[in-house]
Order: sequence, then structure tokens, then C-alpha cells
Amino acid sequence: MNGIRSYKDLGKLVNRLRDDLNDSDLVLLYAYNRTGKTRLSMAFKDAGKRKTKKNPTGTPDTLYFNAFTEDLFVWENDLAGDSLRRLQLNEQSAFFNAMTELALDETIARYLSRYADFEFDFTYKDVQQGKDTISKPDFVSFRKGGQTNIKVSRGEQNIFIWCIFMAICERMLDGHESYQGKKYLYIDDPISSLDDNNAISVACDLAKLLRRAVTRKDANGAATPIKVVFSSHHALFFNVMCNEINNKMDGGPTVKSKRYFLHRPSYHGTYTLQATEDTPFFHHVATLAELQRAADPKHGKLYTFHFNALRSIMEKTASFFGHSSLAFCLKALDNEEDRALFNRALNLLSHGAYAIHEPTEMGEDNKELFRRILAEFINRFEFALPTSGPVQAAAATPASAPQGTPAP
Repeated sequence: MNGIRSYKDLGKLVNRLRDDLNDSDLVLLYAYNRTGKTRLSMAFKDAGKRKTKKNPTGTPDTLYFNAFTEDLFVWENDLAGDSLRRLQLNEQSAFFNAMTELALDETIARYLSRYADFEFDFTYKDVQQGKDTISKPDFVSFRKGGQTNIKVSRGEQNIFIWCIFMAICERMLDGHESYQGKKYLYIDDPISSLDDNNAISVACDLAKLLRRAVTRKDANGAATPIKVVFSSHHALFFNVMCNEINNKMDGGPTVKSKRYFLHRPSYHGTYTLQATEDTPFFHHVATLAELQRAADPKHGKLYTFHFNALRSIMEKTASFFGHSSLAFCLKALDNEEDRALFNRALNLLSHGAYAIHEPTEMGEDNKELFRRILAEFINRFEFALPTSGPVQAAAATPASAPQGTPAP
């Protein structure tokens, strides 16, 4: 695994990402929720509209999608009339300024048809902006079959918003005048509330669009790339994106990308970046970092479902090395007595119906045993984890069976 670099604040982290894009086409960030991905995307966007020698007018250089983009759309149920159910658009946002002239309906419909089976209609109105009056979309209503003004689910709402953004990206790549000066795309977590099948479809479509962005050329054949930062907490989505971006298309150019695990060890202050090119192993490392945090005797909390997570990672690690069971990982341990104990513990304690939304804290004996197994596993396979310190394994003690385990 590559080394870990620390950044004291978002500004320094933004500078690093922008520097990376000087010699790369695309940066992919994997990070858990609450790491600060949305704040990072806004800091990146804000850095691109400051007045500098390279940008004396302060023209924004980034088109972005994040939670703030989704918040521009609010569902209205028409409680009074119970008939005009709609998705209301925030008329004050400049995001919608060019919607009328962009003529996005056909492109949105093309994307939406891949993920959903409903249709939509925009309703426009005139809005006063300074001395000018412009036409902007007011709301969107939805229909399906013979039904109009239908209620769509939260997932369907989010995928529709995403389709709008994808259509806008296409216009930007086409060179529409509304997006002159844009040099970067920053996309953060575009797939909230999506199932895995749609996540894969969206990832494939997005990767195709981003490949087009970073390899864009003008009418004369000169390179005019739009550089990209993409971040997500969704492991499947992230891995599909990495694979799709790095699969060279027939006769197409190679895309230069950098991949990182973004981490914030204490949820404030310092950020860390861990570079990795080992995509299949990537989520395992991220999950181990979370298990390591949970196992911290002073600040962490261990729940019964953590045994399930640890077993899953050990099985995937064994699979990565071409073996069919976690016995491969246990064989790496020096102590035969520990191997037998750990095997019994993982088999017994990782098969319960442990609900994450109703967590049960481990007993003290099982916490000690979990820390020993985790520490041995991390140390034996030499994982470099983005965390503030190593797992504190329990002191060596005579092997004892996990709670509820009958004596052999």
C-alpha cells in the first residue's frame, strides 16, 4: 500500500487536488459519510471563483453536483388540493438560468429511460433578474401510463435530478456558451437512495461521460479537456467507476486517473489521503480502518455486527489471494491455539442476525477477542490504514472461548 499524506485543512487539500489535475485527467475519492466530502466539493468550487492572476475576473471554473444541488429541488404534495403533486425548483438559483435555451428535455428523457419508467413535464415562468426578465423552470410534474401528477419515490426523484445534471454536462461538453470558462467537473455522491442495479448503470453512464470530458477536443482537433474530481461513499459505485474509467475503449485514448481513500481520523481538523491503485482491495482497507476505530479501547464502541464485517473482509482477502475460505487468513497466524480459537469465534459470532439499526454492544470478553483477531489480521497482512494509530491488541493471555461457545 502507498503512503498516507495529511492536510491540515480543506484549503490545503483543495490545492493538492488541483495540483493533481495538472498532470492527471481525473481524481477519484472514496470516503465514508461524515468525512467532509460535500464541504470539500464546495471548497474546490469556491477556490475556482477567486480573483487571481490566472482568473482576474473571478469567473467560476467548476460545474459541480453535490447535496446542495439536490437541495435546489423540493417535493410538494399539494396538501390543499391533493392533485398537483410536483417537484419544485428554486427559482433563485443560477443553476437553472440557461435551462430554457438548453432544450434539455430530450436528453433528460434519454437518460431517465435507462433507470425508470415514468415521464415528466416542465412548467416554466418568467422571472425578474435585475433589469431582465428570463424564463426559468418553475416545477416538474410526473406521469406514468394514463396517470398524471403522480407521486414518485425519493430514489426516483433523485435519479431524475441526476439526469438533469447529466444533460447539462452534455451541453457543457458540446461547448454551449453558458459554460464557457468551465475547466472542472466536481461530482460528489450522485446516487443516494439507488439500488445496486441502478448504481451500476449510473456508474457506467457517468464513466462514459467523464471519459468524454477529459478527452474533449475542439472543432480544430485541439485538446480542450474538462478535468474531473469524483467522490463517493458507495463502495460498489466507486469500484465500477474505477474499472470503467480505466478500461481502455477500442481505439480510445488512455485516461490518467488518481485514486485515493479520503479519511478524517478525528472528524475534525486534519484530512488524510491514501493513494491506491488496487481497486478490488480498496474497500477492504477502508472497512478495516472503520473496524480499527471501533476497536479503540478509549474512544470506540464494538457491536456484535462488527464480527460479521471482519469475517466478510477476511473472506474477501482470501478470495483476493485465490483461496476459497478465510482459513487462508488464519493459517498466517503463528500460534496454532490462536488459529483454532479465532476460527471458532468467527464462525460462531459472525452468523447471528445482528441488525445494524438495533446494535448490541459486545461483552468485554468478546471485545478483547475481537481486538486480538483484528490486530493479528492487520499486522500479518501488513495493511497500511488511514488512522491515527495501530490497533491495541489485548495482552497475550491464555486462549479462552468466545462467550456462548461450548468447550471443545
